[in-house]
Amino acid sequence: MDPDLRKLRYFVAVAEELHFGRAAERLHIAQPVLSRQIRSLEEDLGAEVFDRDRRGTLLTPAGEQLLEDAVPLLASAEALVRRVKRAAHAQDTPTLTIGFMPGITLTPATALFTGRHPTVRVRLLRTSWVDQVAVLLDGRADVGIVRLPIDQRGLQVRLLFREPRVVVLPVGHRLADRSVVTVADLASEHLLQDPDAVPEWRDVAVELRAGRRPDTPVTYQVEEKLELVASGAGVCVLPLSTANFYTRPDVTALRVDGLGPNEVALAWVASRRSLLIRAFAEAAAETLGRPGTADPGAGAEP
Repeated sequence: MDPDLRKLRYFVAVAEELHFGRAAERLHIAQPVLSRQIRSLEEDLGAEVFDRDRRGTLLTPAGEQLLEDAVPLLASAEALVRRVKRAAHAQDTPTLTIGFMPGITLTPATALFTGRHPTVRVRLLRTSWVDQVAVLLDGRADVGIVRLPIDQRGLQVRLLFREPRVVVLPVGHRLADRSVVTVADLASEHLLQDPDAVPEWRDVAVELRAGRRPDTPVTYQVEEKLELVASGAGVCVLPLSTANFYTRPDVTALRVDGLGPNEVALAWVASRRSLLIRAFAEAAAETLGRPGTADPGAGAEP
């Protein structure tokens, strides 16, 4: 039995919402239609994927496994369609789309690559912490310059360089006149990020120990973080190159002793055999890689 991608998309929507009504609204279909499609999927699989009772809708063990496998499968299907359409439209002009995170300058790598492959059209796609891997899996980008850590499953990853991370504070902050601070100096600050993104701060944070961490708005762009910092809502930790790129007069960036570096790497879907991806990887390693920065090793393989 070949999986029905439409039914899998319906399943993922319900699994993410854990509510048939909200999932139906998201999919723009009637709820009874959605329910019938999920029952049909369960019949195809010979397993129940949802436990429906008065407590609500929950995933069964089979459903949890299906969700784990369905998300990358659907992303691969989207990638297939995008790449085929791109190839059809490109005709005699091959295209390489490169995703990149804020603060990273690609010009040396793209210049070297286009010098070696002048007939290839290079397109750039700005990404964020939220989608830097997703754009590779669903085909929006062929290769990405990403900031680690990422979920490396199914990806080939090559480390390019490491760079310091800094803390960004409002200019009127009590620590703003220092040239360097320690992680302990930041223990009483409110971090405008997921604590797991800065484990050194998480381990000493007063607000976490006291169980009184306030709600933090979800921010996807550097500009949003800096606006919140400037308003006094909290502090954020950024890679040095990102902080240098987004300079503004109402915030300041300080080096932090005891804070681990950010790692910048190349990543692409491991199953792809594109010679253009390999060629760009070589150009990036030659121009962006820094001596003494080791490759992630076997852990980077799928």
